[in-house]
Amino acid sequence: MNFDRELDARGLPCPLPALKAKHALNELASGQVLKVIATDPGSVRDMEAFARMTGHRLLSSTDDNGEHAFFLLKKK
Repeated sequence: MNFDRELDARGLPCPLPALKAKHALNELASGQVLKVIATDPGSVRDMEAFARMTGHRLLSSTDDNGEHAFFLLKKK
């Protein structure tokens, strides 16, 4: 999947990946995509809740042996 910016949140505990994603999305223009990589298992639940609460769209999430990748579309 194409993305405009990547955020490496590996090793950060909850809720830091979601908080850092919020700051990164603030720097993007509407319609751009942020890729977040996290290793905290709770980040799956947190990113889903973050997208729901903020209106940003979680395009996809993957798990590759404990490394989670999230693609967030900044709301318009």
